[in-house]
Amino acid sequence: MPVSFVDPPIANSGRNSPKPEPTKIWTLREPPFEGFKPIDTEGYAKSNPSTAIVIDNGSSTVRAGWSFDSKPRISLPPLMARYRDRKLARSFMFVGSDIYSDGTARGQSKNVYEPGNNIINNWDVMEGVLDYVFVKLGVDKGYGSIGRPIVMTEPVANLGYTRKTMSEILFECYQAPSVAYGIDSLFSYKYNGGRTGLVASSSYTSTHLIPVINSKALLSQSTRLNWGRFQSAEFLHSLLKLKYPMFPGKTGKILSDPQAEDLVREHCYVSRDYQQELSSYLEWTGLEERSHIVQSPYTEQVVVQKTEEELARAAEKRKESGRRLQEQAAKMRLDKLIQKEQGLEYYKDFQVRLADMNKKDAKRELESEDFADQGQLEKKIREMEKSIRKARNKDLGEPEEEEVAEVPTFPLLDTPDDQLDEEGIKQKRQQKLMKSNYDARQRAKAEKEREKVRLAEDERLDTVKREADLESWLEERRIARNEVIQKIKDRDRLKADLGNRKSKASMQRMKDIARLADDNPTKKRRRGGDEDTFGADDADWTIYRNIAVGDQSDDEEEEDLNGQLKKLEEVLLQYDPDFTEESTREAQLDWTKSLVHAFQRGPYPHDPESQREAHQIHLNVERIRVPEVVFEPSIAGLDQAGIVEIAAGILNERLADSVHRDDILKDIFLTGGNTMFEGFEERLQKELMAILPQGAPLMVRRAKDPVLDAWRGAAQWAGEAGSKQHFVTRAEFLEKGADYIKEHDYGNSVL
Repeated sequence: MPVSFVDPPIANSGRNSPKPEPTKIWTLREPPFEGFKPIDTEGYAKSNPSTAIVIDNGSSTVRAGWSFDSKPRISLPPLMARYRDRKLARSFMFVGSDIYSDGTARGQSKNVYEPGNNIINNWDVMEGVLDYVFVKLGVDKGYGSIGRPIVMTEPVANLGYTRKTMSEILFECYQAPSVAYGIDSLFSYKYNGGRTGLVASSSYTSTHLIPVINSKALLSQSTRLNWGRFQSAEFLHSLLKLKYPMFPGKTGKILSDPQAEDLVREHCYVSRDYQQELSSYLEWTGLEERSHIVQSPYTEQVVVQKTEEELARAAEKRKESGRRLQEQAAKMRLDKLIQKEQGLEYYKDFQVRLADMNKKDAKRELESEDFADQGQLEKKIREMEKSIRKARNKDLGEPEEEEVAEVPTFPLLDTPDDQLDEEGIKQKRQQKLMKSNYDARQRAKAEKEREKVRLAEDERLDTVKREADLESWLEERRIARNEVIQKIKDRDRLKADLGNRKSKASMQRMKDIARLADDNPTKKRRRGGDEDTFGADDADWTIYRNIAVGDQSDDEEEEDLNGQLKKLEEVLLQYDPDFTEESTREAQLDWTKSLVHAFQRGPYPHDPESQREAHQIHLNVERIRVPEVVFEPSIAGLDQAGIVEIAAGILNERLADSVHRDDILKDIFLTGGNTMFEGFEERLQKELMAILPQGAPLMVRRAKDPVLDAWRGAAQWAGEAGSKQHFVTRAEFLEKGADYIKEHDYGNSVL
């Protein structure tokens, strides 16, 4: 069955729910296969041996083009897949986004970098990416050399081994005439006209703050924060796995890495006041706008729809089955009635035969039928007549006749014992017991009548009090309701404590049980040795109630408390205008209105049987929590200072005595894809103002294009005449070795 995406439903679509259906639903996007890219020969034709090939070797995207271009001609992820198809007996190699065109290639893909790192790890993949770049740029290697200088970006404080290996590949594998390296964020700063300032670069794998004075970077004062877009995507994925532990899926992952990065990029933003917004983020007012729903692919369950004819046939079949069951039940009732009538007729005949027998024979016959005397036989006949009459009335649909209670007589109670034989004395004792039972029932009936009269009087007095002073009467009901709710809470808390074997209540309960089971009780009499006196005091028996708390024995108490609460709330609903259905405890404990429901499902009702809703992700607090880590790394468990704290250390401590400090404050420059969150610039400005002296000349700005300006700055620098002296030529490489580099304002310094 094909995978389907559901279009966003229209608000108020007829569903009975307190909130409308969402008007917009986002979908998960897979990394796109960009299709075949033809070889670009136009750029190579325009170039000359002095035109540089500029490569921004980023950890998320590699961008390449010519130094005279306004934007890179090639952009691709640093991925490569190589495998051999045994059926076709051919080897295949895919580079960049081409791996998304083939399922096997996607499974076999390898990255240039380790996850979350910007140091090259796989040089085989790096060489494949460079091959792809040079081929697509139309570089003619007919003479065994690319024949063009290369400018390549690298991270801050790049490892010497990494640069050395890259130089060996470029000079020896591609016969490059000259190579220069530079820091991507400094190239971006140059392209945006910066000279003196603080460069804050937050990119795919890390965040760097680099002070720059007169276009010269003070790399010794720069600081790194190990957080970028990759870590943000991982953090979002971890939060969603905790939020939806039972999310359907076979791989155990809610999102793929590219999908998580896409959600971070599209839905997250930086809060101006994180703590304040977080405290009110899940409030119902406005939650529809704050909560974004992302629909994951799902397979719709097929429900077989029957025609009206089939439904009518099934209904008729059910009716026919019901009629057969009714007929069977009626037949069974008739058979039972016949059996009862036959039994009644037998006992009546038996009663007639007893009348013609002497006393001794009659007693023997009664004992053979399990009767003690004729009184029991008469009682049996009356019960059978009553049962038969009731069954006949039920079959005929007639109302049951009201029974007239017969007052029993006890004639032997007034007869002295000396006038009775042994059998008479026995019957007298039996009648005495029957009379005591009858008197007890009469007393209970009278007590019930008195209780009924008392309740009616209490209700009348309560009505009089309510009509006389409604407010005080309502206040008493409110207080009583609060007391009942507190009792319910105390009971639930005690149950929870008993569920924890280390709680004080659970430990005390186990001590009581152990004391009861002890063969050598500690409680003794002063005299009498080891005799156990448990139970002599009424308080001793409370231990059984304490032990039973939390077990099934308190079900009646729970039902009683819930009944009291329900009656009190019914009264308040009837007479208190301020007490509504929303005020009841049942409404307050409604799962669909709880904070957890708002967190997981937003303000919308959730149908657990719906496959569409089961595959939905609700992004709410994650939208501000994920980007907040750059400011507060402790949120993600990162033991490092945030970007504001790092900037404060550079500005207020390391450069506190510098004459260029005010000039640096006037140009806080943001670059890198991780600074493109909405509100990032304003939040950094606000936080820095709080840590700087009053009146400090603070200015925060963002690059025109935080993603592409690093490449553009490198291309601009490569096209300048003065940059040629900073290139390492092939001759210098052969003479001085792969470790040799030339320093410039935008590159790494040799320490």
